[in-house]
Amino acid sequence: MRARRFGAVATLIVRWLVMRYDDWFLTSKERGNPSTEIDSHRSGVAAWTEGNHVDFLIDGVSYFTRLAEVISNLEPHDEVRFADWRGDADERVSGDGTSIAALLASSCRRGVDVRGLLWRSHSDRFGFNSQQNRRLAVEVTKAGGEVLLDERVRRGGSHHQKMVLIRHPSHLDRDVAFIGGIDLSHGRRDDTSHGGDIQVIKLDPRYGHRPPWHDVQLEIRGPTVTELDLTFRERWEDPTPLNHAGRLRALLSQAMSRDRVTRPLPARLGDPSTQGGHVVQVLRTYPSRNPKYSFAPEGERSVARAFAKAVKRARTLIYIEDQYFWSVEIARLLAEALRQQPQLQVIGVVPRYPDKDSKWSGPPSRLAQARALAIVQTAGGDRVGIYDIENEVDAPIYVHAKVCVIDDVWATVGSDNLNRRSWTHDSELSCAVIDSELDDRNPLDPGGLGDGSRKFARELRLSLWAEHLGRSPEDPELLHVSQGSVLWRKTANVFEEWRENPGEEIRPPSRIRTHVIEPVPSGSRRWAAPAYRLIFDPDGRPLKLRLRRGF
Repeated sequence: MRARRFGAVATLIVRWLVMRYDDWFLTSKERGNPSTEIDSHRSGVAAWTEGNHVDFLIDGVSYFTRLAEVISNLEPHDEVRFADWRGDADERVSGDGTSIAALLASSCRRGVDVRGLLWRSHSDRFGFNSQQNRRLAVEVTKAGGEVLLDERVRRGGSHHQKMVLIRHPSHLDRDVAFIGGIDLSHGRRDDTSHGGDIQVIKLDPRYGHRPPWHDVQLEIRGPTVTELDLTFRERWEDPTPLNHAGRLRALLSQAMSRDRVTRPLPARLGDPSTQGGHVVQVLRTYPSRNPKYSFAPEGERSVARAFAKAVKRARTLIYIEDQYFWSVEIARLLAEALRQQPQLQVIGVVPRYPDKDSKWSGPPSRLAQARALAIVQTAGGDRVGIYDIENEVDAPIYVHAKVCVIDDVWATVGSDNLNRRSWTHDSELSCAVIDSELDDRNPLDPGGLGDGSRKFARELRLSLWAEHLGRSPEDPELLHVSQGSVLWRKTANVFEEWRENPGEEIRPPSRIRTHVIEPVPSGSRRWAAPAYRLIFDPDGRPLKLRLRRGF
């Protein structure tokens, strides 16, 4: 009898939670443009999936270690699917020095089906990575896989998705997907001590010879793997040629041995079994372009729509880690939420300097960020705190993570930054997560909307705050969401006081400093503003949405 009562109560709780998902997640209608039917069974990704288990992996060493472990144990006929912005064939993914190309090539020789889509990048002469991407594609393809360079982007855009998908036809319960902000490339393999990747990437000189790098990736098991598999298949099976259409371009591509079509994938597998209590929504960005994507004729902006919807429900805290944080449109969303909710705080962590802060690339980035942050700070005052971070030897840490946690309920991790490019112009991939389990360490309801404090969002926030503030995740001060802005401001002030008199006391364990943007000279502002809008942060929306300023 007691078991029956418990089961009935549990069922009611789950049904109540499902009813609340509409408040946080996008419904199928709110996603926007429906995808064209891919096959007779599915059309577009699901609104959300239940029964998943999601872990977060902070910084590159933890991600690469898990990735190498999973791929090393694959068997014949297992499947690897990956999409990336940049891939360096020689990037080491394990402690013994194994490279990503060697890891994937070895899997191919064992009979694993490896397919990949890398952005056909701009030339290395302009600071991009076409040569590195081509090398990874060639090495894995020679071993029996198929890795292609994908140029099906809007002019001036990129494929920015970062996903590795592992499927086991004979053991679907072992399927796993990794998505987030971490590329399979140089510079990313750093750990929480932030000494930097020994395979360095060139950033602004102030980051040092071996730039420290902070990032986050998700490890997902359960039915969401099917949705991510569909996302890969949509791109792979899109009939548009891989490089830009046109007779001259086609002849040039043929002369350069560029692939224009993909080989068919094996038949789709079934859904993985239920793995846990995490509800996940797959979010994407695709631009409006010509020729159109077969699966998103008018593009897709579910990343933007989901963020906007979640921000409207924020009551106490919006915590953000972002590489850019420079879009006026996004700043206005946050400013409106701050004006509507007098208790709401916004805490952001960004890089101290742009990755390329030269005479020509720096002013557009700094000017745009200054304008966006001014909008948010004017609306929120002391309730807004923007910080950057440094390691124990005073080297600034480059923040590449794309994370948002709202009221310890809703969390998203992915490839999209808080800028118009990520919301409208490039291809992006993120996942929003809500845990059906309440966090028993804090019975309070930070948002005051009956959602409580969800375990996944809370643990992600605590882990990130603990790293940046130099505290234990168990520190009770970190639990109090309503005092977050006070805690961060106090911690930053203590650190600044120590920097003024470093010999008198032991260095504080915190890494945060109040973010200060180097002013843009008045002479540079005239060209920096249009350069930002046209080149750095272009708009990929259809004209009708641009005119309405909607997503």
